[in-house]
Amino acid sequence: MNATHVPVMLQEVVETLALVPGATVVDGTLGLAGHASEMGTMIAPGGLLVGLDWDKEMLDKAKKRLAELKNVEVRTYHSDYRALPECLRRACVETGRDPVADAVLLDLGLSNVHIEDPAYGISFLREGPLDMRFDKTRGEPASAWLNRASAREIEDVLFSLGDERWARKISQFIVERRKVRPLRTTTDLVECVHAAIPAAKRDKRIHPATRTFQAVRIHTNKELDELEEALKRIADILKKGGVMCVLSYHSGEDRAVKHAFRDLGRGGGYEEVHKKPVVPTDAEIAANSKARSAKLRALRRVS
Repeated sequence: MNATHVPVMLQEVVETLALVPGATVVDGTLGLAGHASEMGTMIAPGGLLVGLDWDKEMLDKAKKRLAELKNVEVRTYHSDYRALPECLRRACVETGRDPVADAVLLDLGLSNVHIEDPAYGISFLREGPLDMRFDKTRGEPASAWLNRASAREIEDVLFSLGDERWARKISQFIVERRKVRPLRTTTDLVECVHAAIPAAKRDKRIHPATRTFQAVRIHTNKELDELEEALKRIADILKKGGVMCVLSYHSGEDRAVKHAFRDLGRGGGYEEVHKKPVVPTDAEIAANSKARSAKLRALRRVS
């Protein structure tokens, strides 16, 4: 696949992080290094850029792009953001730096590669194996869970992680469908959604399977597991004046970020940079529809 990824709210992110030459920066969700490559140019000369991604194939592509940076040390790790403090410490030992960060970025959204490559099974627009894992070395494909879970378990996931109001009907159709033939492809899941939601009742603004695929993907990758706790651990590695930015795209993600930041702010050692989450401009949304639901929250360490 030759998909590209347009970094969301790039200008807002780099302005909020206020990067300077020599800084130590961590991108905990590296993707194709859209944000990271820009941050890398801003911390030269003498900076350290640490990048993590749980998708090995994506990480390899990002490393090639980051190799073009000049006068910046780069360290990359095949891991997810929950291991960010450990990866930063490792990078700092290797480079002889203090294990603290001037800036941290977490972009919790999908890359276009994940959407456009049918092998991931994430897009409802392209037929592929119903897998949905970012890291195929861990966990089980979405199909295994959908073919095993009870209707109530599936309903709970669709409602809580996808805000899907047809969750009960869809889960019932999935269970009935698998009695005849197990779900194996993305098309199988789309057909269940279409069967459950009457055409006249479908949201005209989005594909009927959007919320179902979102919920199953989040569940498969455990994307929200320990998110609040992870953010608090990551905040602990910021130096005084350091900033953490988080881009979220789903109400559950944004809620976890908001709660974590407000808990940290109540302790007195941190403050939120923006009174309200920053959202993309109309011009950016017109140019990149993927940015539509994005929210940017930022936290600064003050003591």
